Amino acid sequence: MEIPLQITARDFDLSDANKANIQKYAEKLDAVYDRIIRCRVVVEALRHRSNSKGLYNIQIVLTVPGSEFVIKREPNEDFHLAVRDAFTAATRRLKDFMERQRGKVKHHEEKE
Repeated sequence: MEIPLQITARDFDLSDANKANIQKYAEKLDAVYDRIIRCRVVVEALRHRSNSKGLYNIQIVLTVPGSEFVIKREPNEDFHLAVRDAFTAATRRLKDFMERQRGKVKHHEEKE
């Protein structure tokens, strides 16, 4: 993987297996768009007093030439689903960015 990956966990310790899972998803992003400058993943555990289970909030910050994207999805009780949803959204955002770069976005004609 060419991109520098920074993984930060807030309010809990991230296991090596969870870090490897995030690494795997980041490598897939690199396969989609190979000009990513930096990828920062912030994993936050949200705890509620009324709820025995915590929620996991995943934020991905992607830096590409000329732009930076912040991807944040709804928190999820399942860590793996939260990571998958966030990286799926990041993949979509990268693909949209690539389409705009290549000029493949349709422009509507102005109505008179």
